Amino acid sequence: MLNMAAGLARLGDLAASPVVASLARAFADAGFDLAVVGGPVRDALLGRRTHDLDFTTDARPDDILRIVTPISSAQWDIGRAFGTIGARVRGEQVEITTYRADSYDGETRKPTVEFGDTLEDDLTRRDFTVNAMALRVPAVTLVDPTGGVEDLVAGVLRTPVDPRVSFGDDPLRMLRAARFSSQLEFEIEAGTLQAIGDLRETLSIVSPERVQAELTRLLQTDDPVRGLRALVETQLIEQFLPEIPALRLEVDEHHHHKDVYEHSLTVLTQAIEHEKLRHPDAEPDVPLRLAALLHDIGKPRTRKLEPGGAVSFHHHDLVGARMARKRLQALRYDGDTMGSVTKLIELHLRFFGYAEGAWTDSAVRRYVRDAGEELDRLHILTRADVTTRNRRKAARLAGAYDDIEARIATLREQEELDAIRPDLDGNEIQQILGIAPGPLVGKAYRFLLDLRLDEGALGSEEATRRLRAWWAEQG
Repeated sequence: MLNMAAGLARLGDLAASPVVASLARAFADAGFDLAVVGGPVRDALLGRRTHDLDFTTDARPDDILRIVTPISSAQWDIGRAFGTIGARVRGEQVEITTYRADSYDGETRKPTVEFGDTLEDDLTRRDFTVNAMALRVPAVTLVDPTGGVEDLVAGVLRTPVDPRVSFGDDPLRMLRAARFSSQLEFEIEAGTLQAIGDLRETLSIVSPERVQAELTRLLQTDDPVRGLRALVETQLIEQFLPEIPALRLEVDEHHHHKDVYEHSLTVLTQAIEHEKLRHPDAEPDVPLRLAALLHDIGKPRTRKLEPGGAVSFHHHDLVGARMARKRLQALRYDGDTMGSVTKLIELHLRFFGYAEGAWTDSAVRRYVRDAGEELDRLHILTRADVTTRNRRKAARLAGAYDDIEARIATLREQEELDAIRPDLDGNEIQQILGIAPGPLVGKAYRFLLDLRLDEGALGSEEATRRLRAWWAEQG
């Protein structure tokens, strides 16, 4: 439960911090109001770590820039059209925004921007009551016109005004509801949840880049499954990631199989657990989490009912990888993220052949080579993909993966496994065979690479002998 006395004390500490105090004096001396707003106020009351500081003021952008320039080491005005000036003050990044009353016109993807006149009106236009609180400085006064404190105590997400009006101002707020539900572990108020379902199609006016950014923030939370369930329940997710609800395959009375939707959410949860165990101090791994969520999206398209009651999903890994790339492109993800996710989906089934029978060293080398830089993520995804309730089977699979990781470590020590190359390079191949650069060199290179993978390092002399013998066979 929220301890208000402790929360108010933390607000006092926030106001007294060097960055806030410095800005508060500067704006007061210039005759303008200033308040810390939104997330920092919410997080201080909750006792959570405060990240980047956001401020709001009655000063216009030109005035903000004039005031902060003498007390900051850098300034940027890329958000000037929206009333926002950024600055680095005492080593911290801050954003200061003029009171606003912006909204979408319901047709285009860009908001119309109008500057407001009062702090209370600015707060009322914000997304949720828990984000619609401000701390006036230097006076250290909490301003909460919409009942944000009460909703913090109750653990509820609610819009400051009618949710249909709020979501009409910016439909992305519907997706933000899911993110904050996960981030804060709050419930979305029933009327707000209903409005998301009713207005879900209005998300189409929001740019793919903004949708992608919000989805990424959701996946970076400790429990994105909570928000994803809300998105599926309201059908909002069908507007930008319809492959997820499609995983809820019908199970008829004769062809029983796993609920792929629930399985995928479990894999995501387990992947996050493994990620934190392996890399406890690292930032959330978005490509890994996307791959965990999307790894089985090819199943609905490849589902086949087999004689005898079995269900097959042949090649769902390859089909799913293509589907994931197309969806991530539509959401404007960068090439590196798309490459990582699609490779992980392509390879996520590869290990299960190992569990059925020990691999040769050659197979292990190929596994490492094919995974490349994604090997660590593939380790995590593959372990997370085991969701069976059969403890004996789960233990067998875990033991098999322990074994393959140990073998990879041994081979890496012996052979520099991360940089597997043939014993001869392209120039040496040309010199030995007396040929010019061209397709034949590539063919010979692949022959030597296969030898390297199958038999390990041969040495230059033996590789030359094998190359000559192969070349003679080619005629």
